[in-house]
Amino acid sequence: MQLNGAEILIECLKEQGVDTVFGYPGGAILNVYDELYKHSDEIRHILTSHEQGASHAADGYARATGKVGVCFATSGPGATNLVTGIATACMDSIPIVAITCNVGVPLLGKDSFQEIDITGITMPITKYNFIVKDVNNLAETVRKAFAIAQKGRPGPVLIDIPKDVTGEMAEYEPAEVEPVPKYPQEVCMEDVDRAVEMIKKSEKPYIFVGGGAVLSDASEALQEFVQKMQAPVCDTLMGKGAFPGTDSLYTGMLGMHGTKTANYGVSECDLLVVVGARFSDRVTGNAKKFASNAKILQFDIDVAEMNKNILIDEGVVGDIKEVLTIVNQRLPQQNHDEWISKIMDYKEKYPLRYHPDVLSGPYVVEEIYRQTKGEALIVTEVGQHQMWAAQYYKYSKPRTFLTSGGLGTMGYGLGASLGAKCGCPDKTVVNIAGDGCFRMNMNEIATAVRHNIPIIQVVVNNHVLGMVRQWQNLFYEGRYSATVLNDAVDFVKLAEAMGAKAYRATTREEFTEAFREALSYGKPVVIDCQIDSDDKVWPMVAPGAPISEAFDEGDLS
Repeated sequence: MQLNGAEILIECLKEQGVDTVFGYPGGAILNVYDELYKHSDEIRHILTSHEQGASHAADGYARATGKVGVCFATSGPGATNLVTGIATACMDSIPIVAITCNVGVPLLGKDSFQEIDITGITMPITKYNFIVKDVNNLAETVRKAFAIAQKGRPGPVLIDIPKDVTGEMAEYEPAEVEPVPKYPQEVCMEDVDRAVEMIKKSEKPYIFVGGGAVLSDASEALQEFVQKMQAPVCDTLMGKGAFPGTDSLYTGMLGMHGTKTANYGVSECDLLVVVGARFSDRVTGNAKKFASNAKILQFDIDVAEMNKNILIDEGVVGDIKEVLTIVNQRLPQQNHDEWISKIMDYKEKYPLRYHPDVLSGPYVVEEIYRQTKGEALIVTEVGQHQMWAAQYYKYSKPRTFLTSGGLGTMGYGLGASLGAKCGCPDKTVVNIAGDGCFRMNMNEIATAVRHNIPIIQVVVNNHVLGMVRQWQNLFYEGRYSATVLNDAVDFVKLAEAMGAKAYRATTREEFTEAFREALSYGKPVVIDCQIDSDDKVWPMVAPGAPISEAFDEGDLS
């Protein structure tokens, strides 16, 4: 059948099972929005307040559901406003398809009004990108984009479509969408056999879990692997929930703000099994001294991650779920009672602690955990509150902690929480922000109200850029350069002005009551929590130090 480019695009989105798109219209993408209007009963469009909010919302939707997130933007500044969200998705391997429209083909390269080379700009931060100059190639391109976003290590793909292409006619043939194999090649059995032998010889093993275990839906296989191996478990920010935080073998997060138990245990183990993690500098500390007593065995879908940041002894390349399933079949039951006992002693000796009598970030997170019974979908911005959310909420399921781990994007969480709630409407979705982050994209509260997306926005408000201030306090002799936000901005009034319900909490009791009401309100809520400016995230590893030198407030005193 003959359809124009905009019609072909919408039909292809329907083919791919897209039910929600986040975006912001403009002149170059008008044909697409006109067609979207005719299919509003099939594809829901969320009009965000800013294109960056749309890209973060597509990201949050993808993380929460496991499906591909989709966002729209027009040419020029509309397209460039997506860049931070695309880079965020790229760093964390999140499958999104960003669709932009550009000036007409005859106007390309002529500095036309709102023209930008968005494919050139996004080349380093996408798995692949396309500019479609011939309408006859549009359907095939859209199908390729969705396949590429999901195949192997996931990631963002961008499609740029000149405006005249969206209006031109072409023959369109519907197509059945075939499942995309996560890892199309066979796992090397020789590598698996060597991995199993390493595990069998180990006396003090540790398992380190990253975001790859979440992305491959490997949680059940991972839990079986942990029990078979009988080893303690730590994780990254991105790996939260892949292994239950409520399990006795779980020891917390590894790295700069990881637990002492995890940092000491990894530093003392004789085998570190790395499951879908990429050895970020925030995890390893001083790379030359990282896990220096251990052999390292890495499972990862991306061969490029092998020996990139840390030299390993053995590796198995493949989808994490498939690799763990095969290893579980070949690995006999292991026993490491003495080693486990030592790690459990560490857990008892080095628990996470915070001041119990005042309203603080850790208290806020623990109270959210208590009231949601650990069943909420937690989203964060970036900073101290992000670390507290990682430390004090026990994530028992994958895809329940959404955060910008690789890029560290302030302003990520609110848009992502909207996407997550759209994808998982039956989940309680809470975005935890610092006041600095909330200022970045707080206009998306208006989006939540406009579309009646009942997220709960908790602002941990210390009137400073808390994480930067912590570094200034510890390493820059208290020179608080450009980190004090103690001005007259009133988040309660701002939230109310945008149509949301808002509370201010200055005590533990006030927060407890405000959050209880927010859970039952059924509409967007903002809670402004006033905490001390000098609350810190503990433990901490100083930059450049090995993780074995983690310290806390008690060590300083």
